[in-house]
Amino acid sequence: MRIIAGKHRGRALAQFAGNDVRPTPDRVKESVFQIIGANLVGARVLDLFCGSGALGLESLSRGAKEAVFNDVSRESLVILKKNLAALREEARATNLDYRACLAQSVGAFDVIFCDPPYKTDCAAEILSLIASYRRLTAGGIVVYESEREETPPEGWERYDLRSYGRTKVAFFRMV
Repeated sequence: MRIIAGKHRGRALAQFAGNDVRPTPDRVKESVFQIIGANLVGARVLDLFCGSGALGLESLSRGAKEAVFNDVSRESLVILKKNLAALREEARATNLDYRACLAQSVGAFDVIFCDPPYKTDCAAEILSLIASYRRLTAGGIVVYESEREETPPEGWERYDLRSYGRTKVAFFRMV
């Protein structure tokens, strides 16, 4: 796993031992960032299920002004902190479940990455919480990774969907 582009291009990231955690493959990450690239410069980003922090760190490398990281796993935050230190980046990291993170976050984000464990069925709930807590800026996007085609709740539209094997990446915005 590595940073694909930007100021940290080519830098390797610390990752998890074993197969319990499913990081976003580089080819999927590269495609996602080609789609949202213009939205990143100066953006405020939330990596809601951050794992190693690969998506938020890629955002910082590509010009995001701020990334906030969250994961319920303490092990994930240990790996994230190693990656932040290796890249000499500073960021806020919280150890909360996604509901608490969205409730306690301050302000709105331009891009929110949601890559929950595939067995979790929470897309509609997350989008509803983002809307009710006003966590997305006007024109902001939510990038949601899962293994099924997620249907957005009322007030949202899925404006793009990409498939990479069993991985589906949906791009949502509020309407």
